[in-house]
Order: sequence, then C-alpha cells, then structure tokens
Amino acid sequence: MTKVFIGGSRRISRLPVDVRRRLDRIVERRLAVLIGDANGADKAVQEYLHGSGYERVEVFCTNGTCRNNVGGWTVRSVPAVGKRRDFSFYATKDRAMAAEATVGLMLWDGESVGTLMNVLMLVRRGRTVVLYLAARREFTDVRGEAGWSRLIEVCSPELRARVERESRVEAASSATLPTDRAE
Repeated sequence: MTKVFIGGSRRISRLPVDVRRRLDRIVERRLAVLIGDANGADKAVQEYLHGSGYERVEVFCTNGTCRNNVGGWTVRSVPAVGKRRDFSFYATKDRAMAAEATVGLMLWDGESVGTLMNVLMLVRRGRTVVLYLAARREFTDVRGEAGWSRLIEVCSPELRARVERESRVEAASSATLPTDRAE
C-alpha cells in the first residue's frame, strides 16, 4: 500500500493551486497520508484534506500531544526522549513517518532545515520525494544520492552546514529504525 509522508516548511501556510492539485490526486487515488502536526505546511495540508472530507490521514505527534489535528484523524503518538521541545524533539516523529512512508511530498520554502532533513531521511531509505520549491513554484523529484546532491548544492553554505550537522545526528538517531517495513 502506498503511504505518502507529507510535510513542509512552517513558513508555507497557503497552498498554491499546483499543490492542491497534487493533493486532489492523492485523494482520488485513496492513498494513505502520514502527516505531522506543525503549523505551516502541515496545518495547511490538514485543512485542505479536511475540507475535502478525506479520512485516510494519520497525524503523527510527539509524546501524544498534537499541536494540530484539524480533521480529528487517528493520532500516532511517537515517544521522544526529554521534554525540551527543540528540533530533535520534533524530528522523532519525522523519523517514524519516513520509516513507514513509501513516497514523500514535501513543500519547501528554500530555507527550512527540517524539510530538507525529511527529504534526506526518505532518500536514504530509497524513497522518491516530490519536492515543491515554493520560490520557483515548481515540483522536482528527488531520487537517490544523486538527486540529493543536486538539491543540496544549490543551498547556501550556511544551510548546507546546518543540514550536514543535523544529518550526522539523524544518522545516529535512525540507526535503530527499520529501513523498510513489510507491506
């Protein structure tokens, strides 16, 4: 079964027409949606799917506390170590979604490290990511290490350095997660 991990930048709070069309195709094909609970892209997608009456959505929340679950969908609680609500705390649920997803749809503002980390987690698991580049208003597919390399080389040096730091943490954190799930 296809499971789409949808996520994106917190700065993206309105969905462009092209993104809504992609979501409509997901609904038409009745694909399972895995989504986080953050403000921004997560909440905007939740609102759109709820407005479409779509039910095949599972909201992943850290330690069972959802910031947003617009449709009252099933909640997947992902335990996190510690109480500090920082990047690492919320990345725990992203790792769980990436481990379970068969494909990704990410909405990127060109600056969000979290969105890039989601792309990287999916690519490392051999998944294709459809990435919406908000600044260009276009989609691109990111597949494999070559696709990841093309994406990251257009980023600023500062953003590349931050992604590199986070990817080292991610590699250590996901060492205990499965790379594939039985379907």
